[in-house]
Amino acid sequence: MKLAVPPPLSPGDAIFVVAPSSPFPLEHFWPGLAWLRARYRVRMSAGALEREGYLAGTDSRRRAELARALADGEVRAVVAARGGYGAMRILDEIAWDDLARRPRWLVGFSDVTALHAMAWRAGVASVHGPNVTGLGRDASPAVRAAWLAAVERPSVAHAWRGLRMLRPGSAAGCIVGGNLTVLHAMAAGGRLSIPRGAVLALEDVTEAPYRVDRMLTSLLLGGHLAEVSAIVFGAFDRCEAVAGGPTIDEVLEERARAFHIPVLAGAPFGHAAHNEAFVLGSRVQVTGDAVQFVAG
Repeated sequence: MKLAVPPPLSPGDAIFVVAPSSPFPLEHFWPGLAWLRARYRVRMSAGALEREGYLAGTDSRRRAELARALADGEVRAVVAARGGYGAMRILDEIAWDDLARRPRWLVGFSDVTALHAMAWRAGVASVHGPNVTGLGRDASPAVRAAWLAAVERPSVAHAWRGLRMLRPGSAAGCIVGGNLTVLHAMAAGGRLSIPRGAVLALEDVTEAPYRVDRMLTSLLLGGHLAEVSAIVFGAFDRCEAVAGGPTIDEVLEERARAFHIPVLAGAPFGHAAHNEAFVLGSRVQVTGDAVQFVAG
């Protein structure tokens, strides 16, 4: 499956910052927003700062904001302020067909995985990478450079090398994926559709190893991994072992044996400090300990 790649961003382009999930700490948000404003024309609604429990405002507010951003003819990218929880609550009221007719970048990670999954269902590539709160003072130059490369030079070849081979082999396909917990929830809600032959990228945070085992096993038993050509694990940050049980690395190694496809681990994306942006929808080749993003 080949996904439509939105036009690359250029300095001065309009981007729209949205808050489709949880509220966010302003001390992390403002520096990230300032960094974006130094390069792009940033649009944002005042409602993005709202808080309603664990959500950034009501479902109707968040839904209307995302719909407005996607409908704005000048906007070249829609960038999430933060992940958390809540994006799944507004999925069904968004006109994803409009995104397919006028592709523009959706950028973010964590809970934003739900939006990415709907984008690739609509046939549109998107960027898995830091949200606005992850682009502030704590972001390294390398993380910021990768973010800019993903949105401004999405077709340039690059590679992740030196990964851990949990199950060796070779594969090629369109890379999709994101947060394991969100993808598992999307499968439970009947909204997960993984392209045939895809390379599936997975990461998570603060999940006990047995819960990661459960989610991977559930996706396997549910047939969601049946046509995946390879799996690439990113960071599984703060996924501590429970009561002397297996570590997260041991769980990933054990589950890899059940997939019968190439499996690599240690890719530089996820909730760890180094969260390298990449284009969901890129064609990649998995060979040995490397994932090569093919140019073009």
